[in-house]
Amino acid sequence: MPDTTASLAPMTPHAAISAFSYLRAVQAGDVEAAREFAGAEPRMAELLVDVVERIVVPVTALPGLEAGEPTTEMFALEALGRILVATLRTWAQAGPDAAEGIACAVIDFVMQFLTDDHEDVAEVLRQLEVVGVGQALDAHPALDGVHLVRLSIV
Repeated sequence: MPDTTASLAPMTPHAAISAFSYLRAVQAGDVEAAREFAGAEPRMAELLVDVVERIVVPVTALPGLEAGEPTTEMFALEALGRILVATLRTWAQAGPDAAEGIACAVIDFVMQFLTDDHEDVAEVLRQLEVVGVGQALDAHPALDGVHLVRLSIV
C-alpha cells in the first residue's frame, strides 16, 4: 500500500495551534471558547480535516511495523483513518458551519481508536498537538530576526 501521507505539506504553526485549540475546546464542552476559535479562523473545517490527514492518520498508519509483520488490525485502522479523511473532506465542503461536526468526529475517532485505558481523549489530543505543532515548526522555520516560541501544551 503506497504511503500517500509522505507527500503532504505540513501545516503552518498557526494553523496547527488554531485547529487543536478548537478541538480541545469542543472536547471540553467549552462552547464559548470553541465559538471564538471558529470565529477567528473561517477555514476551521478545512484545518480540522488537515489535522486528521497530516497528523491523526499517520499515527494510525501501520503502528509497530518495525516490530514484525503487519497485522490485519493495522491495515484496518489505517484504512479507517483514510475513510475518515474522505468523509470529513465531503463535510468540510459545507463550509464553516461544519467545523463542530468535524471536530466531534475527530474526537470520537481519537476516543475509539487512539486512547488506551489509562489515557483520556484530552491527553491524546495534547500529544497529537505536540506532534503537529512540532512538525509545523520544523517545516516552517522562523525568518531571520523572528523568534518563534515553542509552546508547552498543558
